[in-house]
Order: sequence, then C-alpha cells, then structure tokens
Amino acid sequence: MEATSATLLTFGVATLAISWILLLIASWKEDYAWGLCSVFLPPLSYLYGLARLDKAGDALLVAVFGWILIWLAL
Repeated sequence: MEATSATLLTFGVATLAISWILLLIASWKEDYAWGLCSVFLPPLSYLYGLARLDKAGDALLVAVFGWILIWLAL
C-alpha cells in the first residue's frame, strides 16, 4: 500500500468515527432509547440519521465524505 492510499484510508476511517460520534450526540439529545440503540447497534445510528435529516444531516455528510476518502484510497 502506498503512503497516499494509507493516508486517505486513515483519514476516511477517522472521519467515519467522527460522524458516528456526531450521530451519537444527536440521538442522545433526542431520546435516551435512540442513544442506547446507537451505542449497541452502530448501523442503527445511521438509520436514525436518515430518518431525522433535520437533526443529523451534518453527521451524514461527514460520513459520506469519509466513504469518499476510503473509496479514493482503493
């Protein structure tokens, strides 16, 4: 793996982690049940984000940016 690919992959994974944390914050602010589900079932937090674009839209944009970085690394 080249240095550029490794760097893009690292930043992509870090960006996805940040987006998940942002989704956790948004889901905990709305309801503690959503927060607990998001902690124990991480893919559920992205479904929550899709259902509540008004509150979690920014976190989903960060996730899309992370996936773009990962795609560019491959």
